[in-house]
Amino acid sequence: MSIDKTSATKDGTGVENTEAAAAAVTAVDPRLLVREQGLTGYLGEFKRKMKTGELGSIPVVIGLIVICVVFQSLNSNFLSAQNLSDITVTMVGTGMISVGIVFVLLLGEIDLSVGSVSGAASAIAAVLAVNQGWSEWTAVLAAVAAGAAIGAAHGFFFAVLGAPAFAVTLAGLLFWLGFMLKILGENGTINLDSDGLIGKLTTYFFADVAAAYGLAAIVVAVFFLTSFLGNRRREAAGVPSRPLSDTVLRTVLLAVVAFAAAYMYNQYKGLPLATVIFLVFLIGTDFLLRRTAYGRKIFALGGSVEASRRAGINVTAVRVSVFAISGGFAAIGGLFLASKIASANQSAGAGDLLMNAIAAAVIGGTSLFGGRGRTWNALLGVLVIVSIQYGLQLESIAEPVKYMITAAVLLTTVVIDSITRKTQKTAGRA
Repeated sequence: MSIDKTSATKDGTGVENTEAAAAAVTAVDPRLLVREQGLTGYLGEFKRKMKTGELGSIPVVIGLIVICVVFQSLNSNFLSAQNLSDITVTMVGTGMISVGIVFVLLLGEIDLSVGSVSGAASAIAAVLAVNQGWSEWTAVLAAVAAGAAIGAAHGFFFAVLGAPAFAVTLAGLLFWLGFMLKILGENGTINLDSDGLIGKLTTYFFADVAAAYGLAAIVVAVFFLTSFLGNRRREAAGVPSRPLSDTVLRTVLLAVVAFAAAYMYNQYKGLPLATVIFLVFLIGTDFLLRRTAYGRKIFALGGSVEASRRAGINVTAVRVSVFAISGGFAAIGGLFLASKIASANQSAGAGDLLMNAIAAAVIGGTSLFGGRGRTWNALLGVLVIVSIQYGLQLESIAEPVKYMITAAVLLTTVVIDSITRKTQKTAGRA
């Protein structure tokens, strides 16, 4: 019978073979050392990701650049301050809905009801504020709460009763569409006060140039401080961290983008309120997913439900909450869409809204297979879709062609997603 010479002594105060213990080295994943290698390390990591199919948001960023170059060459007004400002305001309604879709896709599920829920929420807010005389703040809160409750109900049928999410939300699509038509009444349209809370969501601009530049400065400063302090904590804990030069370079790149956007906004009407609200929600949801235990549970469920259950995660509660989040963001998106036309009508939530919201999440880089994605993907994806729509509109391209081009972009993205997953499996990374 052999004896382990490195085991603890009987009194638990040490080991018998101290030399062996001192020579022991904890295995460290080489990828964790990338941060300490600076730009050279990141270049090597980039090459590794390309070989293993971990493309991230690279395809959509390249796509955005191509879209800008093509449409600008066709029409010099595409990159004008007015057109870019209009794009960033118009995208918010669909983008908010897409943020909720990202949460559901991370579970590997789908929510087909978000279009109808957004229309129903705008109708609820309009009925309460206009017909019932409620204050707009109260009506808005009630509409968002209703959207979250609707999503939670869908989650209950899916997570507790075991009905497929596809079937549940498809039924929700039809039910809430009928509900919206019912409460809107025979006229089918309720006009909103363009100077009210809902009306100003997409029409209010911070005209003072200091607003846009100030927000850019705050974003850059917060990014640098959080990165710098995070690196200090990592160094203190003995964990690989980014070198200061890397943090400075990232901050400079962010500053260039932020101040360029601020300059662009100040060339037109100023900083749009809608864009500010959207960025706040993106930052908040990104923090929720990446920095909290709840977010890690969502990713875990997207990777493997059974493994998550065995790890002690309350699968049912997380699933219900995710669908509630999806419903809540659908309601918020519906309010922005109602603000754009200053009314709630029977066409709310219809047309290509559902497809655009799902397409935005997928085009931005969120996987249809679950477990991979960020809420920033909704921003990138909706930018692609709305930019294409505005570019084709400037060229007076017929509506059918817009649908075909958007469909082609979506199909290309899904194909890339499928290919990268196969590549990752081959490389042992999926």
